[in-house]
Amino acid sequence: MPDSPTSETDMPSREPRFEAVVRWAEYIQENPPGVWGPQQNAVVNAQIDSAAAVEGAPEDIERIRAFADDVLDDEE
Repeated sequence: MPDSPTSETDMPSREPRFEAVVRWAEYIQENPPGVWGPQQNAVVNAQIDSAAAVEGAPEDIERIRAFADDVLDDEE
């Protein structure tokens, strides 16, 4: 999250990120997938669009695609 507070070393603070993850975990436990699913899809799609806008070396792109394929295979 680019708006996360930073420390003296200019590294993002882990605590706000951890708190956000905990809040999201609680949210998805309390709400059906029909509620949070589209929200999650919007976040993921935005990340994919952002990544697509950045040019990368073909090897990097292939490595990322292979990782995504592995993740999708694990979900099936």
